[in-house]
Order: sequence, then structure tokens, then C-alpha cells
Amino acid sequence: MGVEIEVEHLSKSFGKQLIWGDVSLTVPAGEICVMLGPSGTGKSVFLKTLIGLLKPDQGSIVIEGTDIATCSEKELYEIRKLFGVLFQDGAMFGSMNLYDNVAFPLREHTKKSESEVRDIVMEKMDLVGLVGAEDKLPGEISGGMRKRAGLARALVLEPEIVLFDEPDSGLDPVRTAFLNQLIVDLNAQIDATFLIVTHDINTARTVPDNIGLLYHRHLAMFGPREMLLSSEEPVVRQFLNAQRVGPIGMSEEKDADELEAEKGQELPPLPPIPMQIEPSNGIPRRSQRKPGEWCRQNGVTPPPGSFEDNMPMTTSA
Repeated sequence: MGVEIEVEHLSKSFGKQLIWGDVSLTVPAGEICVMLGPSGTGKSVFLKTLIGLLKPDQGSIVIEGTDIATCSEKELYEIRKLFGVLFQDGAMFGSMNLYDNVAFPLREHTKKSESEVRDIVMEKMDLVGLVGAEDKLPGEISGGMRKRAGLARALVLEPEIVLFDEPDSGLDPVRTAFLNQLIVDLNAQIDATFLIVTHDINTARTVPDNIGLLYHRHLAMFGPREMLLSSEEPVVRQFLNAQRVGPIGMSEEKDADELEAEKGQELPPLPPIPMQIEPSNGIPRRSQRKPGEWCRQNGVTPPPGSFEDNMPMTTSA
């Protein structure tokens, strides 16, 4: 089962440039969370800070009782064993075939025999649908296959937390849909904690249990999927529904003249909240909520047409 990540009052700067400040959230154990935000808001920096590759200026990141912001290198090394990471481009070694790429963490960090390594590697390659491709080099396969190989490698040490850094980057919509289904299926099978950084709005609307939005050097909102998809908060509403009207502009923030020009404009209605993707076997994940559950519990009326099967996934501008 996955473990909880508790972030309190986290801040990170590069020199005098504040990336984000006073970020507090709890990533629940075993759930799928998505972190969104306009380009340049520090989403990948946030992932690197969670795994201890970057040190925050202030705040804490507590995982299983250890604050990785202040712990020793030895403690950090042990905590990192809980993590698996899928990098943006898969980060494959170009001179190694897929089998050796996936086997690399096992050979580097364990004392398992080659027979044990092979059993684990083939199990994970089967999980991501790559059995039969193990002898291929990364340059001989598609971008989608490289992502899946990177995911298999991220899983070989049986992580309790899996971080995905823009897994859909460079993929067409069809392969993104297949990858999203794979992520949901994997979460159902291994019950680990998943945190996904993405720009893909359809992914954010249909995959996670929880959504966070980084904007203008702070965490604008973090909470259950239905909470954000029904939110009237201007930044959240604009970003999650891919709308032009709102505080976000081409240069992150609109200037005063742009905002003044939008005054009086009628906002388009919130689009319906789509059904969350279910595992392929039809059995709900442990952390999956029933459609509309959060809205009912909090007295929120979802947009008309929400939670209908076969509704379109795209949003209107």
C-alpha cells in the first residue's frame, strides 16, 4: 500500500526568484493526485523537491515520520527507496536494450540473482504491455513505448510512491488515453501513491482522485477532483476548463488593461464533470469515490450533464 506525503509551508527559490511559497497539502496514501499549473510555475521543481533532489528554503516534507527537508543523507537514501519516478522523456539509456534499462535499478540497488531479476523485469514489462520488446533499443521504439518502458523501470523496486513528470508529453491523444488507462490500472493493482504533473486537461479531469493547481508562486487549490471541477474560483475555473476569460494570460498573468477589457463578459458555463476512468477490469480502486459523492456531501450542485456515460471529454473555450 502507498504512503502519505505531508507537505507543510514549503517554499523554494532560485536566487532572488521565488518559485512557489507556503505550499501545504497532503497527498493521501494510495490515491492518484494530479498537479497542474501554467508553464513555468515550478511543477517539476515541486517533484524534485519531494524526492530530495532539491532542498526547499523553508517548510517540511514528512514521509513515514521522516522530514526529508532536514534529514541526513543516510535517511534520505532510505526514503528514496519508497519512490519510483517516470521522467518526462522516459530517461532510457540509449545503448541498453529495454530489458537492461528496466533491470538497471535491481542490479544497482539489490543483490538479487539474475534469475530473480529476470522474473521481476518480465513481470513489470508484462504489466505495461511490453513483453516481446525487451531486446529493442530505445531509439527503435515509439515515444509511447519509451514512456511505458520508463514506467516499468520505475516499478521494479516495488515503490510505495510513484511520481510522473509529464507522462503525456509528446504523445498524441490516442496514446495519452492508453497511458491514462494504464496508470489507473496500475494504481488498482499495486495500490501505491501516484502524483502526476501534467498539462493535459482531459487527464486532470478524468484520472485523479485529487487535483492541485500551482499559480503565481503559490498553491491556488488542492482537493478532491469534484471540488476543483465544480469550483468558481477564477484561476481554477479558467485553467481546468481551458477558458480564455480569467486571470491567466499568455505571460502567466494578464495585465490590468486585459482584465479591465474582460469586465462584464459573461463566463461560459462550467462543463459537465466527466466520469472518472475506472480500471479495465471494472472493479473500482480502493480510493475511488462514487460519482457525485463529494458534491452530495458538500451540498454542491454539479454542472448539468455531469457524471453521464459517454459524455465528451473536451472542454469549451
